[in-house]
Order: sequence, then C-alpha cells, then structure tokens
Amino acid sequence: MPLIRLADVSKVYPPLARGASALTAVDGVSLDIEAGDVYGVIGYSGAGKSTLARLINALEPATGGSIEIDGREIVGLPERELRRLRLGIGMIFQQFNLFGSKTVEQNVAYPLQVAGTPRAELRARVDEMLRFVGLSDKARSHPEQLSGGQKQRVGIARALAASPRILLADEATSALDPDTTGEVLALLRRINEELGVTIVVITHEMDVVQQLATKVAVMEAGRIVERGPVFDVFSAPREAVTRRFVSTVVRTVPSREEAAVLRARHSGRLVTLSFSDGSASQGEVFAEIAQAGVPLELVYGGITDVRGRAFGHLTVALDASDAVIDPLLARLGARVALTEVPR
Repeated sequence: MPLIRLADVSKVYPPLARGASALTAVDGVSLDIEAGDVYGVIGYSGAGKSTLARLINALEPATGGSIEIDGREIVGLPERELRRLRLGIGMIFQQFNLFGSKTVEQNVAYPLQVAGTPRAELRARVDEMLRFVGLSDKARSHPEQLSGGQKQRVGIARALAASPRILLADEATSALDPDTTGEVLALLRRINEELGVTIVVITHEMDVVQQLATKVAVMEAGRIVERGPVFDVFSAPREAVTRRFVSTVVRTVPSREEAAVLRARHSGRLVTLSFSDGSASQGEVFAEIAQAGVPLELVYGGITDVRGRAFGHLTVALDASDAVIDPLLARLGARVALTEVPR
C-alpha cells in the first residue's frame, strides 16, 4: 500500500467577491507515493502544486476526494487528530519560516516542545539534528547571523526533529544560489537514503527534479498531466508543458524557427539522433557515419544524465548525396531513434 494515496482530490476556493468565480486550485488529482520515494511535483506558478502539498499535510482541507496517509483517511479528521498526524510530516519552505527571536537550537526544538517531548530527550534530539545538518557550531546563533543555505539547513533540522516519515519540500531551493542549492539537494538525498524519509519535492525547477527525484508528476491548471519515473519522463516527454520543462535542462529537438536558422547556416541534411537505454552509443553512431565517408557536423542538442542513466538528442548536418545518406539513415534507424528535420 502506498504511504501517500490521493484519489480524485480537489480543492476549490470560494469567490473572493460578489460576481467573481470560484478558483479550482486542485482538480481531480490521483497520485500514489510509495514509502522511500523522492517524488517531484513540478509545475509553473498557479499549477496547484503548493496547494497539493498543503492538502497532504492537512494545512488545507480538501473540497473533495480521498487522502490517505499510511492507509488512514485524513479528510474530515478532527483538528486534534490532524495535529498528531502533522508530527509525522515535516515541511520546509522557500522562505525558511524561522523564528527570528529564537536561536538555531530553539528553532529546531520548537516542534518537540509542541509535542511535549521530555527535556533530556529534546536536548539529545536537537543536538543530533544539528550534527546531521552540519550546524552544531551555530546552535546559539540567530537566523539573521546565517546565510541562506544555513537557514534552510536549520529549517530541515526542525522539520526532521520529530522523526517524520514524510518530508514536504515546497520550493526549498528557489531562494538559493546554485552552489547552495547543490548542497541542500545533497542533504535531502542523505535524508532519503540514510533516514528512509519519503520526500515530496514541490518545485518549478526541472534541474531539481533531475538531481533529486526518482519519480515526477507534472501539474498544469490543477491537474496532473504526466507522471512516471524521472528518466522515462525526461527521455520521452509526451505533453507540451513537460517538453518545455525538459528543454530547460537539455536541448532536445530544434523548434521550427530554430530549424530554419540551422538550415540557413549549414549545408547538407539535418537529422536528430535520440540516444537512450538500449540504443547504440553516440560514439558507435558517429563511427558508422565516418565509415560511410559522410562529413558530419554537430549543430544542436546535448546529452544529459539522470540518476546515472544517459540520454539526449543530437542534431547533425550530414553533407553528402542522397544516394549515400539514404542507405546510411536506414542502417542507423535500426540502432537509434532518428528524425530528419524537414528541408
């Protein structure tokens, strides 16, 4: 049974003013998240992804549908039960949400105090979490004395203090520079691998999904339009919105406008070669082209890596007669997916 199960979940906000329309933020979403997953939920602003996170930890009540956490229905639970449920679901935010008047250790201790944790146990747990995130030396500092990355690590330590099984990361790296983002993503990987925490990553950044997630759901207008293992979605995106996200981390197939520019710049025929698991490698394909005596120029695309598996699309210009290129493409088509850019 999935650790998190959403079935036909919706969230509708009533009109803010007379004559205005209701806002459907989440529209009939069904999603299973297994224990141990790092599940990315990606979408542009307004897609409904952050609302979905707030439904999972019951900060927002669902308008319709079913939400189960570890087999237990949470829609309609009384507030006392919801507070107990939230102790098992940590959450980190884009803006950190730390108490400025409290020290680092006091921020981390806060959820344990709310839960009534005995003082000795609380002290030991706070020390353990600060060691885990590498901030033992900042225990008595205040948030204003920390960098953005350090603030986010405090937020992570606080979210983990009550030993949750689930961690919701809502745009957790959006306010960070690239180097600090990499450090936070590495820490989240450790949390998943060493502590076994299931992580739901809410983001608009495809490179975050690429580096961290094992599975991904793409949201648009409150609905999930595509989902699956990250490698599968990256290497063969079906929906236009997914292709736009993938194109931010790897150049895929040239658009019509880009193809026109490439044709103007390069002689010969333009062919896009798609590499993935089970296909011939780039080196093998290029060697066969060279053996055929066909001049080759790489003009567009790239190869990327998703959790140790390479894929990509390379558009090449082949400068030879059709009598030479046609049989070459027939042979290559048996070894790798290819598409000729229309002349």
